[in-house]
Amino acid sequence: MSEKDPAAVAGDGANTLSPMLLAVLANRFDGVVREMTNTMLRTGRSAVINSARDFSCGITTADNQLFATAEGLPAHTYGLNLQTAAMCAYHDDIAEGDAYLHNDPYSGNSHPADHTLIVPVFWAGRHVFNVCAKAHQADIGNSLPTTYHAAARDIYEEGALIFPAVRVQRDGRNVDDIIRMCQRRIRVADYWYGDFLAMLAAARTGEKRIHEVFAKYGPDTLARFVVEWFDYSEQRMRQAIRNLPAATVSRESAHDPLPPMMPDGIPVRVKVTVDPAAARIVLDLTDNIDNMDNGLNLSEACSISNSVAGVFNCLPSDIPRNGGSYRCIEVKLREGAAIGIPRFPHSCSVATTNVSDRLLNTVQAALADLGEGYGLAEGGIGMGAGFCVISGRDARHGDHAYVNQLIIGNNGGPGGPHCDGWVTYGIPVVAGLMYRDSVEISELSYPIHYREIRLATDTTGAGRRRGAPGVHITYGPSHHPMTVVFAADGQANPARGVRGGGDGNVGAMFVVGHDGSRTRAPSVGQIVLERGMWLEGLETAGGGYGDPLQREPERVRDDVLEGYLGLARARADYGVVFDGSPDDDSLAVDGPATAALRAELARARGH
Repeated sequence: MSEKDPAAVAGDGANTLSPMLLAVLANRFDGVVREMTNTMLRTGRSAVINSARDFSCGITTADNQLFATAEGLPAHTYGLNLQTAAMCAYHDDIAEGDAYLHNDPYSGNSHPADHTLIVPVFWAGRHVFNVCAKAHQADIGNSLPTTYHAAARDIYEEGALIFPAVRVQRDGRNVDDIIRMCQRRIRVADYWYGDFLAMLAAARTGEKRIHEVFAKYGPDTLARFVVEWFDYSEQRMRQAIRNLPAATVSRESAHDPLPPMMPDGIPVRVKVTVDPAAARIVLDLTDNIDNMDNGLNLSEACSISNSVAGVFNCLPSDIPRNGGSYRCIEVKLREGAAIGIPRFPHSCSVATTNVSDRLLNTVQAALADLGEGYGLAEGGIGMGAGFCVISGRDARHGDHAYVNQLIIGNNGGPGGPHCDGWVTYGIPVVAGLMYRDSVEISELSYPIHYREIRLATDTTGAGRRRGAPGVHITYGPSHHPMTVVFAADGQANPARGVRGGGDGNVGAMFVVGHDGSRTRAPSVGQIVLERGMWLEGLETAGGGYGDPLQREPERVRDDVLEGYLGLARARADYGVVFDGSPDDDSLAVDGPATAALRAELARARGH
């Protein structure tokens, strides 16, 4: 342990903390993170923060172990320890009152659009923790008005300002040179500065609350707590892994083709080894392709975070996510790989989504190959129409420029061994933890008009436990032309079902002209919508888990009544026959006819 580390043992013969105090302190630190989160949500300037909540807060120890994250997004929080390690490596004069800006994907960050404010926390002159506030920005100075530049051949074409743990406060005062650089280069400087202040307020709130915890419990008790909390978390993780069967499973999926960059798509390969005797899981990602000349390469943080998240998704939800439970998972990465450790200057602009979504899906689907009751299907994928970046000028406010990441669409969650997919899932790397934009707030904040957002019928991956549906979404500009930049997946390769479950639907995007004509939009690129034109999208559903013919007929009836499923699909996928109509209270399962049809379908499917 580092001399600065609060996890250093508090002296020979130190007493073990009581389970009650252990629980109190664990919740106290989670409470610190939640207060940081509330501070960000209430003070953030851009809608991507104050409406969609595309940000996360967390705490690491002074020796850079992930400590507390509360409801932070997995794509954000699992790499915070790499970022604080970079801060320590780059600076030998870290002091109280400092703050550091970090968005460098080559030294621990997720991707350049996620700006992280790191504040080292001191007690009695000793570095004890780091508090981190990470937020996706509305704009970061890219060469295109988007924070997802999928076509960027390298970091130079991407264009983002990169800050590798750069000091932005000393003695609690701003380093104005850095602030001016951002304000000069970023398109919506006032929004960026407002979000910067929100991140800073969240980090300083965390610092203050940790000081209060130290004042109440003292450094010796907290040093003991950190050791025991990590050990407890490791024990819980070891118990969960011991309940899994021993196996080595390989699985491959693929991101959609991206002509002309990647005409055959991007393969995603994982090998998962579960060793219950050693209580260890190894995720081998070394068999993936080399870095690509586009913005879809994963950063090291995203390669680790989104493969590990696939494991945690399949284990008991109350296992703490921290450096203790991490001790039981090894992630093997290769330098210079598209899924691994990127070589500078390959772009990682889209590292947090697309290929990361595929990676997470592939890991959790691989765990389903362990046997019945394990793993998950693949969740709905794709940064489709509801996740584009919009920009232009707002005629309502003096033609003021705007840029905003939309997070108003929705992909359906995956079916699991025991429950159907979660409707408000979003994308795999956030799995429902982000908020969806409010239509009303979005239309008030930006010159955009939504014509429809509705769940899509007959999109779900069929299964004993089905995936959740995707949505239809249509929007366009309310005044001046609007530029829309997108980097979509799931337009060719759907989310896959497991253990006999069906796949989700394939997504699509269309440009609707003034005359009502519909032209298919490319999955990666940008378009300009004039007033009276619309972008129409169909987003994707999650895959199903298990044989659809084993789904309870009454559940199928409920899906029909909810509008998730039409009568024809209920019959074809599930073998359920109804009497009556879904338009009134008369819809009822015809038991004998259902049994006969299911027997016929089972024979035809070779069951």
